[in-house]
Amino acid sequence: MNPRLDALHPYPFEKLRGLLASGGTPPDGLAPINLSIGEPKHATPALVGEAINAHLNGLSVYPATKGTPALREAIAQWLARRYSIPAPDADTQVLPVLGSREALFAFTQAVIDPAADSLVVCPNPFYQIYEGATVLAGARPFYVNADPARDFNPDWNAVTEDVWRQTRLVFVCTPGNPAGNVMPLEDWRTLFALSDRYGFVIASDECYSEIYFDEGDAPLGGLQAARRLGRDTYKNLVVFSSLSKRSNVPGMRSGFVAGDAALMARFLLYRTYHGSAMSPVFAAASVAAWNDEAHVQENRRLYRAKFEAVTPILARVLDVRMPQASFYLWAPTPGCDQAFARDLYGRTGVTVLPGSFLARETRGVNPGAGRIRIALVAPLDQCVQAAERIVHFVQTSV
Repeated sequence: MNPRLDALHPYPFEKLRGLLASGGTPPDGLAPINLSIGEPKHATPALVGEAINAHLNGLSVYPATKGTPALREAIAQWLARRYSIPAPDADTQVLPVLGSREALFAFTQAVIDPAADSLVVCPNPFYQIYEGATVLAGARPFYVNADPARDFNPDWNAVTEDVWRQTRLVFVCTPGNPAGNVMPLEDWRTLFALSDRYGFVIASDECYSEIYFDEGDAPLGGLQAARRLGRDTYKNLVVFSSLSKRSNVPGMRSGFVAGDAALMARFLLYRTYHGSAMSPVFAAASVAAWNDEAHVQENRRLYRAKFEAVTPILARVLDVRMPQASFYLWAPTPGCDQAFARDLYGRTGVTVLPGSFLARETRGVNPGAGRIRIALVAPLDQCVQAAERIVHFVQTSV
């Protein structure tokens, strides 16, 4: 077996199951409310199901690794509309993938030379795929702690030159998981300059880009930032996105990678052997989803209503505020985050995720400690119930 498998950390939800098992059973009569997992619960738009039913004959053919031309073009045109940029070349700068998670992992394997003593820079807290992909590619992760003073954006200038010399890949998550922070243009400028100096690749995970609350202020994206800064070829930049959150189809496993054509060509070669190709049935459904914005606006309206209802309730006892984007609240806890999550579940049936499970201790600090991630994915009434239970729990525990 690959010995690097032994270096993988348990997934956060595996840790959570063990933690909750140690804390007792919720009282009878309180229906459980799970706000720990970022799994969309809103209805899948009807147009997706209609497209699937209309293209079932696609099951009779092998899918192309590069995806269908129609899907690549739909993605390119969506990028152009969403970010007010010229459409990327659908033939050389866009690849459909089986969700952003699969692509983030595979791209890391394609980029890293395991013989080069490579480092991969990750935000901290982070999506654990970044770390696992790094370890299995034969590189070492280097964590840059989220800075609350910078709206939880990492301070790239705090990374030393010795680290940058060994860095082959930098993961960016914007909007961020768990804090919902959006990386500003000046941070992009800094990171692009560092990439030019040291030659590393930037992988921008943007799967939460369509969950925001001001229709006139959509989050800045990596390709958009590159264009604003005159980087029209997207040198050393690729972005990852997905329909899972945008269109409430996590089970369809549909997303894309777009950016630097030279990197995309090498990634396509890797994927040809990796065997990850999207079914023509889901490709047709994805075209329908990328071409429609009405259901996405409705999705945002539903999330906005939940945040507007829940945030004032929780603010009675926790220092919370609406994030710039995403469907998470990144809330500080009175005391240990793990004990808070364990006891909250045992007394109220509400499940949240300890922030320390999403981060690693580095330079003496776990930047997730003392916080919980609350995913407002349940129906509005359940989110409100959960918030009221959390308030009562805090008021009767402190």
